[in-house]
Amino acid sequence: MARRQHPDRPLSQAELDAFAVELDAIRAETAASLGQRDADYIRRVAAWVQVSGLLGRALLLLGAILGAFLPVVFWPALIAGTLLFALSKILENMELAHNVMHGQYDWMGDPHFAGRTYEWDIAGTSDNWRHTHNLQHHTWTNVRGMDDDIGYGLLRIFPEQRWRPFYLAQPLIAPVFALLFEWGIAIQHLKLGRWIKGRMSSAELRREFRPVRRKMLRQVVRDYVILPLLAGPFFLPVLLGAIVANLIRNVWTWVIIFCGHFTTEAQTFSKESVVGESRGHWYLRQVRGSSNLEGGRWMNVMSGNLSHQIEHHLFPDLPANRYAEIAPRVREICARYGQHYNTGSLPRQFGQVVWRLLRHTFPSRPSKSRPARELAPA
Repeated sequence: MARRQHPDRPLSQAELDAFAVELDAIRAETAASLGQRDADYIRRVAAWVQVSGLLGRALLLLGAILGAFLPVVFWPALIAGTLLFALSKILENMELAHNVMHGQYDWMGDPHFAGRTYEWDIAGTSDNWRHTHNLQHHTWTNVRGMDDDIGYGLLRIFPEQRWRPFYLAQPLIAPVFALLFEWGIAIQHLKLGRWIKGRMSSAELRREFRPVRRKMLRQVVRDYVILPLLAGPFFLPVLLGAIVANLIRNVWTWVIIFCGHFTTEAQTFSKESVVGESRGHWYLRQVRGSSNLEGGRWMNVMSGNLSHQIEHHLFPDLPANRYAEIAPRVREICARYGQHYNTGSLPRQFGQVVWRLLRHTFPSRPSKSRPARELAPA
């Protein structure tokens, strides 16, 4: 897949400061306008999560039990239940939990939507996610050696990543990682590489793993023990439906997240390029390191509005349901300052991700054009 070149114009420090002022104004204006419609929106999402989850579980149980006596209802109920269960998990993870844990709805004063205490429906703990995602990833987006989301310690996606023979296996590792994504997220905070290299003691690893183990056990018992056992002797179809629903959620989440930062035109940055970083510099890095998805309202909802990854990285604490309305303003500002606004359809963006995974399986060097595109005032 040929790479389309969109050279970003270098900005002077004065331009970077002006760039920041314009984006700060969008944030301030949007924050000042938050109110009842935003609270109603997130409460509707929470209701959709509950209703689709209950219906999904009920249909799985109904299909398993009644299917033994009325085979005609078995497969329709099982498929519908699995899809509704998967939908509930996707909505909860993407549009509810992810955005709530960013503190987007803390202004409501509702403990059900408090960013620091919300616990989500996934194998990993919310506390660990708030550290690896909210703190590390959003602060050091696409900075090599500082953002652990670049390849997640398993994959080589950019030519600037040092090649090792291990990466020859990544065409096999990547799909397995997608299927088991929630478990990969669960252990990301543990930094197992440090333990393997002897930089972390086994005692320290065990201590860090305790809350993760508790959360993993809770998820397994709830989805794969209690729910199937409610069907009695017909537990196996329910277990299968629960497993497939979680796999669907995992793959969808993996696709959306990888499309957000690993497309052809997304950039990575050296540690040196962020030394003394100004606010305008930080904003510029978020734009250059992020990728949007086009697809309309349903794409926005199903992706947790990470279809507007650029806006999310510029304003992670603003309610995500506002991103669609501020996106045209962000795009116009980027155009005036000569910065490429990376957006495309899901097939296009994901195709670029797949190409990166395949291309950088093998040794490769950064293109000659990339060093000139590192963040640096003119």
